[in-house]
Amino acid sequence: MIKNYINKKILRLKVSKNILKLNYFYHKLFGEKNTKSIDLNFTDKPSRIKIIQDTINRKNYKSFLEIGSYHNELFDNIICEKKIGVDPYSGGNVRKTSDDFFLTNKKKFDIIFIDGLHEYKQVKKDIINSAKILNPNGVLMLHDCLPNTFFHQATPRCQYMWNGDVWRAIVEARTYDDLDTYTCYADFGIGIILKRKNRFKLNIANKNFSKLKFKDYQENFKTFMNIIEAKDLNDLF
Repeated sequence: MIKNYINKKILRLKVSKNILKLNYFYHKLFGEKNTKSIDLNFTDKPSRIKIIQDTINRKNYKSFLEIGSYHNELFDNIICEKKIGVDPYSGGNVRKTSDDFFLTNKKKFDIIFIDGLHEYKQVKKDIINSAKILNPNGVLMLHDCLPNTFFHQATPRCQYMWNGDVWRAIVEARTYDDLDTYTCYADFGIGIILKRKNRFKLNIANKNFSKLKFKDYQENFKTFMNIIEAKDLNDLF
């Protein structure tokens, strides 16, 4: 109980205005220079709630796992026979970190949505651990895969509207032989990963994905992220 209270306090401190300002000036001074906005517009795109629910209905999925439930914006709105939401601070119905959950979990799931800590190394772990417990013909999805600007993805976090560097984990997943990875142009970028042969494997010279620059993403995001529209999801599945 005390540990959870302290962790909540630390989380609030990290997203406080003063800390975000300090991080912003840090990135302004030492971050990448001369980057531009990609100008992605999500206003007329479907929400993650609609995409996930439509997928559950279309595939007749029975089990749903959410990693990172926060205030249950998604979890409370998804209708599925079995639902588990994992979050160390709030939301969902399992109060654990994703690492702790995966250590003890014995269940498998039809659809998994990753929306936890939006930092490359953790997202990579969540993808690998989720793929292990995904049912055959299941689907793994991720939120916040398409940042618009350097500051939207800079870590540590420096502004309220923030995607983190989830995109780096997507780029790495696109190089795996046994994961077929796409990014749906909706709701700040919805990663779509299927457990099957990679149909459009990405060949990239830089194998240290944590060192990829935003400029690399800015110049190659369509290729890196393998972008598709929501209307194409039915054919993809």
